[in-house]
Amino acid sequence: MKPSVIGRRGFFAKAAGLLGATRALSAPAGSAVRQERLTSGIHSSGRFEDTMIFERKPFTWPGGKSVAVWVVPNVEIWSFDSAVDAAIAPTGAAGPDVINYGTREYGLRVGLWRIADVLDSAGIKGTVALNSGVCETYPKAVDEMKKRGWEFMGHGVTNSRTLSSLSLDAETLVIHSCLQTIEKATGKKVNGWLSPGQAQTVNTLDILGQAGVLYTGDWNNDDQPARINVKTGNLYALPYCLIINDTNLYSAWSFTGEQYYQSIVDQFDTLVEDSRKQPRVMGLPIHPFLVGQPEHIKYFQRAIQHIKASDRAWLATGSEIIDAYRKVHA
Repeated sequence: MKPSVIGRRGFFAKAAGLLGATRALSAPAGSAVRQERLTSGIHSSGRFEDTMIFERKPFTWPGGKSVAVWVVPNVEIWSFDSAVDAAIAPTGAAGPDVINYGTREYGLRVGLWRIADVLDSAGIKGTVALNSGVCETYPKAVDEMKKRGWEFMGHGVTNSRTLSSLSLDAETLVIHSCLQTIEKATGKKVNGWLSPGQAQTVNTLDILGQAGVLYTGDWNNDDQPARINVKTGNLYALPYCLIINDTNLYSAWSFTGEQYYQSIVDQFDTLVEDSRKQPRVMGLPIHPFLVGQPEHIKYFQRAIQHIKASDRAWLATGSEIIDAYRKVHA
């Protein structure tokens, strides 16, 4: 059972707010101005077709599989003097946040290679969400991942900075710089994107489309790939499954290794059952500084073994999933 994300006080405060909104919406016709204020800001993103999963035409993934699974190691770099979204409460002392910086650097130096061993043993290629700063600071790590045939998608320059506060010109520069750096380091075109912190601006999707990016894991609004309306290009949302992100399970919710394993298994097993009607996609987001810890790695390995044992699973990269989807929906 997942721990509560909000306390009792927060729950009742939220409930009171919802009750107040409900009463306002049921007010007499004379309160037209109030009604307008309540509803005027409600609108969709306008980026997706209004379609429910039950009304779509079924299809199958390659090999007759029904659940496409992509494993997403987040390989990130942080500024030494600026730890963002701390996994451990910092000491509060002046100077660098050594606790969090060191923990994350452990992921690159050690944890990532435990994960690589697990994926190698299972014959799985990861789809790396890569801060382009890693290419310049830890080139050996990029070379080792290249040797394994892993795919690389853009993940900004560093996780110390998100896109959310950038102007159009600044964001365009960051995205193009990230893509170009990774392509130069890997020798391959970058097809995918995951924003640092999954934080976007209103311009992000159009910039990605213009840059030739084919898919993004930022949107978690479906169990299938979904075409995104952009000014130019062909861009899709690929389910990343943020709900089973290890930063949620281990850091935010303080799950044990056994609870982490069970969450992955429950997610997969439910999608397998659902795929009797419609094929699904499952992302498995992981961070080397969490899953790659000695006490955690065996639970990740057990989860991978459970998925591999299913005859319904197609373990693929992000690009392979999007390519297969586009062929069916051409």
